[in-house]
Amino acid sequence: MSHRRVNKRTGALIGAGAVAIAAAATLLPHANASGAKEQQGGQSRPGQQNQEARTFNSRSAATLGTTLAADLGGDGAGWFYDAERRQLVMNVTDEQSASRARQQGAVARVVENSTAELKAAKGTLGEQASVPGTAWSIDPRTNKVSVVADRTVTGNDMARLKAAVDGMDGLVTVKRSAGEFKPFAEGGDAIFGGGSRCSLGFNVTLQGEPAFLTAGHCGNISQAWTSDQEGGQPLGTVVESVFPESDFALVKYDDPATEAPSSVDLQNGSQQEITQVAEASVGMQVVRSGSTTGTSEGTVTGLDATVNYGNGDIVDGLIQTDVCAEPGDSGGAMFSGDAAVGLTSGGSGDCTQGGETFFQPVSDALAATGAEL
Repeated sequence: MSHRRVNKRTGALIGAGAVAIAAAATLLPHANASGAKEQQGGQSRPGQQNQEARTFNSRSAATLGTTLAADLGGDGAGWFYDAERRQLVMNVTDEQSASRARQQGAVARVVENSTAELKAAKGTLGEQASVPGTAWSIDPRTNKVSVVADRTVTGNDMARLKAAVDGMDGLVTVKRSAGEFKPFAEGGDAIFGGGSRCSLGFNVTLQGEPAFLTAGHCGNISQAWTSDQEGGQPLGTVVESVFPESDFALVKYDDPATEAPSSVDLQNGSQQEITQVAEASVGMQVVRSGSTTGTSEGTVTGLDATVNYGNGDIVDGLIQTDVCAEPGDSGGAMFSGDAAVGLTSGGSGDCTQGGETFFQPVSDALAATGAEL
């Protein structure tokens, strides 16, 4: 069993239904969609609609966006889904690439920073300014790397962050969060282990037998999990748990005859059937369901986010959203329609003032564990 340490201050929350959803909100910045853009004279012109642009749902936009990004290679600079206009917006570095994107029905924007430059900036931040309480991700809406520093980043740490950013010539934006980044844990429709509670994520199968996914910072707490209450009926045993670096755990049901439907508890007596897995895309509309705060809707605002929770707990490859959540929503599921998208990692904020959350991609957890939805 892969087993890595967990932040000791972390607890967990679990929903014993098919899927209880969890998340911790973070007051992270996100740029508003500028809408469709039309190229004129090699420049993007906000507010003007590209007449060749097709309409998409978020799933079909993600499919085409991924394909176009691969085709464009270094001439592409990311993409996002404009949910209001139902359009795919492709960032490109020259007019020839813009024309190729338009031919496929996308809205094209010629931007200043290439994907390679943004990834290099993200790497520099990781090397020079990875201080506890910071998070950074590439934001295709602004064509920059978005950095958020929580309220604990002060003094020398803030000076270190600013010095790194100042040396990157406009590639990075920095915002402050009023909260504190941490994996969340507490309360809820729970499963129990090691004196803690965590949210059950998505039910899956492992070599034909029932299992479920949850957060790695939950799976690290205890190998054995029970339902209903601490010391209650045995539920499952952790077979793999990874935190930090990633944040997922696979728990195999102790009873191979356990009924483990592929659905999400909507906290109102109904369920959402889950039939597939989807990759997140910026602009994708998502739903989170948790026992602390019920269901909340929002939008994916960043991909491949890196979060430094402190105590050496740095997690890479997370999905950033503006979905609110509160302590007790940790470890559960995020979905879009009938598609599983993410497992809650952590963040800061609440559902009164709003905020954002970080999620572990479900696709990565499945690939790493060999489980299937």
